[in-house]
Amino acid sequence: MATTLSTIPAKAAPPPGPPPPRPTDGTAVVLSDPWLEPFSPFFRARYAKYLEWVKTIDETEGGIDKFSQGWKGDNGLGFQVLKDNTILYREWAPGADKAFLIGDFNDWNRASYEMKKNPYGTFEVRIPPNAEGEAAIKHDSKIKLHLKLSNGEEVDRIPAWITRVTQDLSVSPVYDGRFWNPPKKHVFKNPRPLKEMERLQRTGGVKIYEAHIGISTPEGRVGTYKEFEKNMLPRIKALGYNTIQMMAIMEHPYYASFGYQVTSFFAVSSRYGPPEDLKSLIDTAHGLGLTVLLDVVHSHACKNVLDGLNQFDGTDHQYFHEGAKGRHELWDSRLFNYGHHEVLRFLLSNLRFYMEEYMFDGFRFDGVTSMMYTHHGIGAGFSGGYHEYFGANVDDEAVVYLMLANSMIHALYPTAISIAEDVSGMPALCVAVPDGGVGFDYRLSMAVPDMWIKLLKESKSDSDWDIGNIVHTLVNRRHGEKSIAYAESHDQALVGDKTLAFWLMDREMYTNMSDLSVMTPVIERGLGLHKLIRLLVHTLGGEGYLNFEGNEFGHPEWLDFPRQGNNNSFHYARRQFNLPDDPLLRYKYLNAFDAEMNNLEAKCHWLSAPQAYVSLKHEADKVIVFERAGLLFIFNLHPTESFVDFRVGVDVPGTYGVLLSSDEKRFGGFDRIALDTKHFTTPMEWNGRANWLQVYIPTRTAVILQKID
Repeated sequence: MATTLSTIPAKAAPPPGPPPPRPTDGTAVVLSDPWLEPFSPFFRARYAKYLEWVKTIDETEGGIDKFSQGWKGDNGLGFQVLKDNTILYREWAPGADKAFLIGDFNDWNRASYEMKKNPYGTFEVRIPPNAEGEAAIKHDSKIKLHLKLSNGEEVDRIPAWITRVTQDLSVSPVYDGRFWNPPKKHVFKNPRPLKEMERLQRTGGVKIYEAHIGISTPEGRVGTYKEFEKNMLPRIKALGYNTIQMMAIMEHPYYASFGYQVTSFFAVSSRYGPPEDLKSLIDTAHGLGLTVLLDVVHSHACKNVLDGLNQFDGTDHQYFHEGAKGRHELWDSRLFNYGHHEVLRFLLSNLRFYMEEYMFDGFRFDGVTSMMYTHHGIGAGFSGGYHEYFGANVDDEAVVYLMLANSMIHALYPTAISIAEDVSGMPALCVAVPDGGVGFDYRLSMAVPDMWIKLLKESKSDSDWDIGNIVHTLVNRRHGEKSIAYAESHDQALVGDKTLAFWLMDREMYTNMSDLSVMTPVIERGLGLHKLIRLLVHTLGGEGYLNFEGNEFGHPEWLDFPRQGNNNSFHYARRQFNLPDDPLLRYKYLNAFDAEMNNLEAKCHWLSAPQAYVSLKHEADKVIVFERAGLLFIFNLHPTESFVDFRVGVDVPGTYGVLLSSDEKRFGGFDRIALDTKHFTTPMEWNGRANWLQVYIPTRTAVILQKID
């Protein structure tokens, strides 16, 4: 479900005079977008609800700093090992009458270690150290919570705040809780790359490598944290990415869900290795100057009862809304009650936990559209009209939670990065909370990949491509709100769709991707357009760029996890990094181009520059020309025509040289553009620019020119 935002003309300038005082009631956003003025009451009411929660948390919890540390300390929930090795365990389960801690340590005796219940529904037990002064529960031993419910039923649950769960599929798909108290904990050696994070947060320039630990191996199995640390981090660094977005980390029982059915929110997936291995991975990434983001799933939760939060204390409404309001029709999952005090403690502490315990540098929030609207985006189309973003369809409690989450993250970690996955185009999503925004740093430009897939699916010929629509989709973003553009992510790679490379080259990728084979028209087109699509998105589409692992070199196959429908095969649940490393295969050209693109951006900073000025969108010639960060970008998307002495406009006069040509032989091209060619400007208006110069631009080629004199 995609959308493009309406382009709305600016209102007339106000009369001269001193500027009015900046509003402090959550309506300052109107100053930068006067067309939001009719909706000022909405912003005012939403901000008031936010301040109401801040006041409540301040008065009852001593502030959001303490409130968001719910997993640790003498008042923390879950397991705490105190200085004298006393084990303190606390659990919120208001619907239960009695609670008992059971496990290997007491031979699963359901009568011992009864917990005390306080007036707020939280149970507590303290287990003194053994005779040797050691913790009475051994590290990594199995553990559960036994509850007696008000209806007389007795149930076992995995503690909601547990930090380690494991799954033995040979016995049962249900997880086992583990008491995690390793004798040797990972000590972080490398600090966060704070200066780089500050720059990315302030001006843009984030280049994200979206990765899944389990598939990050060419072998037909689940990859590990240690393998990713050893094999993938150097590759990501060499490709020029400065940020890793880690998917499917929070524990989920079904591997094929891509991590989107979370059961234990404080536990990292055990299928990739122990928690200390993930900490080591992030520590090493920081040492390489890489920022690491967690794909956090707070939009919904797995409906599992035996090893999830669903019906944890026997009620339907502990963590979630009761009845239909608490269930997602399409995702078959439970929906959080964001207006509940203890749910806010759980979710805000969950964010803080990953920032402190694992040293993540920020988050990509999944399913933000589903959170912000009562219809969850189901059957809803967003045309860009502002009326669609306000009123009864908006879930104010969820939006206020996101405001609290972003405020907390940025107050405690000023350089942290937060990204919203929102397809609706909600205004002020990436505006500061005090100004009336939701507080994210970036939003994903979700209309962009949909546009490319639609073009490749529906166009009978490349000559049918609508150049104006391509440019409009890439530049159509809200002023002052940073966007992350991408040609394809994991969504486009999953089975049921195809990667862009597969749409372009299909089965010829299995037979004609060797340099020893003839360069067929299909492969020539595929290599050319794969490079042009990515460079166009990278340079024109936003203030950040994202790529899903493997797509940088044109991974030939979709992504399909082992499941019953494919006989539990791992064949498509892997990334074949051996392909770009083979000097005989053409994948190396796309891989090299991706690295050149990113590393050039690190020098020229076009992502952190103001939005590009597009001087030409020529439908017949299929040529796009624009300037950004002092560079001149020229794209020829025509399937057959090359242009000699093609005149393009440029604002700054001087002599221009070739910074990059997609037609270079090292990128699988034909070296039709001489890299030492100098282009001289003529001072005459052309396409709205003060000067012009002439270039040779071959078919399906892009060139970047820079001023050299």
